[in-house]
Amino acid sequence: MAKHTLSTLEAFLIFLLVMMTAVTVALLSLLFITSGTIENHKDSGFPVTQSPPATLGSTATQGSTLTHGSTATQGPPVTTTPEPPLFQNFSGYHIGVGRADCTGQVADISLMGYSKTGQNARGILTRLYSRAFIMAEPDGSNRVAFVSIDIGMVSQRLRLEVLNRLQSKYGSLYRQDNVILSGTHTHSGPGGYFQYTVFVIASEGFSNRTFEYMVTGIVKSIEMAHKNMKPGKIFINKGNVEGVQINRSPSSYLWNPPSERARYSSNTDKEMIILKMVDLNGVDLGLISWFAIHPVSMNNTNHLVNSDNMGYASYLFEQEKNKGYLPGQGPYVAAFASSNLGDVSPNILGPHCVNTGDSCDNANSSCPIGGSSMCIAMGPGHDMFNSTQIIGGIIYQRAKLFCFRQQACVGFLGTVCLGLPGADGTTGRGPSVGEYVQRHRLAQLHPHRTTVGDPFWDTLRDQLLGKPSEEIKRCHKPKPILLHTGELTKPHPWHPDIVDVQMITVGSLAIIAIPGEFTTMSGRRLREAVQAEFATYGMQNMTAVISGLCNVYTHYITTFEEYQAQRYEAASTIYGPHTLSAYIQLFRALAKAIATDTVANLSRGPEPPYFKQLIASLIPNIVDRAPLGRNFGDVLQPAKPAYRVGEVAEVIFVGANPKNSAENQTHQTFLTVEKYEATSATWRIVHNDASWETRFYWHKGLLGHSNATIQWHIPGTAQPGIYRMRYFGHHRKQDFLKPAVILPFESTSSAFEVVTS
Repeated sequence: MAKHTLSTLEAFLIFLLVMMTAVTVALLSLLFITSGTIENHKDSGFPVTQSPPATLGSTATQGSTLTHGSTATQGPPVTTTPEPPLFQNFSGYHIGVGRADCTGQVADISLMGYSKTGQNARGILTRLYSRAFIMAEPDGSNRVAFVSIDIGMVSQRLRLEVLNRLQSKYGSLYRQDNVILSGTHTHSGPGGYFQYTVFVIASEGFSNRTFEYMVTGIVKSIEMAHKNMKPGKIFINKGNVEGVQINRSPSSYLWNPPSERARYSSNTDKEMIILKMVDLNGVDLGLISWFAIHPVSMNNTNHLVNSDNMGYASYLFEQEKNKGYLPGQGPYVAAFASSNLGDVSPNILGPHCVNTGDSCDNANSSCPIGGSSMCIAMGPGHDMFNSTQIIGGIIYQRAKLFCFRQQACVGFLGTVCLGLPGADGTTGRGPSVGEYVQRHRLAQLHPHRTTVGDPFWDTLRDQLLGKPSEEIKRCHKPKPILLHTGELTKPHPWHPDIVDVQMITVGSLAIIAIPGEFTTMSGRRLREAVQAEFATYGMQNMTAVISGLCNVYTHYITTFEEYQAQRYEAASTIYGPHTLSAYIQLFRALAKAIATDTVANLSRGPEPPYFKQLIASLIPNIVDRAPLGRNFGDVLQPAKPAYRVGEVAEVIFVGANPKNSAENQTHQTFLTVEKYEATSATWRIVHNDASWETRFYWHKGLLGHSNATIQWHIPGTAQPGIYRMRYFGHHRKQDFLKPAVILPFESTSSAFEVVTS
């Protein structure tokens, strides 16, 4: 997640102080908003659980617990969908790909990532998608499903509900151990889909409409991949991507041993790993790419839902392969998944003071005037939209090049998912992960090095929430504790007590599913340890790739040395200084289980909780109203008669709250740009709201009134001709003493001409 602004924290804490009588969760949660950093956008986190390694063929799951009166999930009655017959006499895998919309609300909801007060969604730049890939052995005995989702991170509740619905449809075919859900980590997607108190508060409540929209989209993408399975081959490709990333905490990186740093030419991981999938005729089916970069080219002033730089790379690749299809449509699926991106930024010009232009790349990420709130990292473009295109475009181009270099990915499939209890601490490795789960605490989230607490905030915390225990303070030294979230349980635990850690193998590739954000050096140590463990037990030449933000969110994981610096990433490493060692211990155990074919011996472990009665959204639903004498969709500002290529066509309509469209999905887009075809006397859709060239802005007024602005940034590829724009919405209506209903409407602009000069 992104870094926060100190001024916001102060405002909220002062507000809490004034409202001492209201020691409620909604108010206490405001403490989560903390001080800013050079990115002005970083992340927050949760506890950890482990899942054993996976090989297509063997699966297992285990979990660790700290129960707080939770309610375990109850699986619905299972109605098993018959398995389609699989062709067996071939060398390769059965492969299925699928993509489905999972956008959720695009208004009246906090964007998840920056934890910046007031950064609510107010429209849409691009749709968010769930991209699913199923790989099974020829006889169908073993399979894995990897799903990359355009969201900030996967929540535990999201994963539990997805698995629950898969079980109800497919029985035991798709399970906790063979399904990985991974968030791309866009900071421009909606929140509201969490169940633990810290994140419910950061999202300003739980949004069931967004949660349902996301779950439905994820399950649909898996269903599509399941139906589309066909014999094919998988290739693994590698290559370096230059010029798109910097280490945003270089001073922390320097705390790592010089001898270790000397082994690497950069303080970021530049290697991209790709799984390329084709059918037996060589026709491309899809790809999964892993690359370490934060999707924060869109900064914390943005209010449009979008998938950021990695989503833009997917957009370009899919448009290239799905000629003639609108965005989000077509058979080819390209996922650009997250990796060890914890300290990696796409803002390659580095941090500068926005008020003076001076560099603020210093230990405190602070400006002489305005402090840390003025220190923001800059991308290569003239604005955040352009920076997103530049970074995403380079990533797409490199992935396209690497697809021509391919090495067959052969071998068996393996899956394993393990929990924390049972992980033993050993000398030299620090406490076990189980101990960390029992001690997890969210510490002070300062953007610069600090090992001393603030007396004012500590006193306020003690009065409102109680004092953190001495054990917690010792466990996290040198970190000062701002919030001892592991000891806070009302109305529900503030962080998860059970966290999955998971690994799957596809031939010679081991996919390490981590529930958080590893820094560059943390990722290197983990990959090296996993590969060494495989080699010890006879599996030579394995390639390990880290897949980030999987299954549940646990904030950051730094190295022991980086932890001592206590910059943002270290302050957000919630299990203390030995967290990485504990993870390495667990993942080595998973690798050993796969290599020795002993996955079946691993315990499944306890089930995570599924809480009821979550804090509802703090933003109420109100009836939409059109101005007197107007109807929803009426044009308030028409298009001009003509535009040149490169200009922006804009129309303003009488609007309604776009969040209604996440509840009533009569329309699948908020807008279309259509071209008149004289030969057939019809209008052809050339863009929708998933197109990068369009933008949909919602302007909220008073008492249910609002306007909607549709923009088309006319690209150089636009053909001359006659065009129009259409608006699709839903308005909430409620008659006296009757329940509210959501009704669709649509509208069309006047026609306009596009000319080339």
